[in-house]
Amino acid sequence: MTTTPCAIATDQAPAAIGPYSQAVRAGNFVYVSGQIPINPAIGKIEATDVVGQAAQVITNLAAILAAAGLGLGNVVKTTVYLTDIADFAAVNEVYASRFTTSPLPARAAFQVVALPAGAKVEIEAVAYDPRV
Repeated sequence: MTTTPCAIATDQAPAAIGPYSQAVRAGNFVYVSGQIPINPAIGKIEATDVVGQAAQVITNLAAILAAAGLGLGNVVKTTVYLTDIADFAAVNEVYASRFTTSPLPARAAFQVVALPAGAKVEIEAVAYDPRV
């Protein structure tokens, strides 16, 4: 493993829609950019409800982590952005079904005015790689 920061990329998750990396490895940590619910197979948001969107977001996070040789169990911190904080409980259910390894990641959640491409939810993550 390298200790020099390097980009992580996969075609199993949406390509960056701006001048940023899907993720960056820096030492023992992988910083995953905020993911919105774009289905990489079709290049657009497919789910119209927040539950489906949250599931796609976490699938995208998992694909990027897999490209780094990690999984959701390596995640130590997430930030969840919602366009409607009333969706918090519904997103929590999806989140709890996918993040199951103890300790669960530390987390913050915020309501925001808008997200790219009309998404209802975006999640960014920091993962720890014990192998480095």
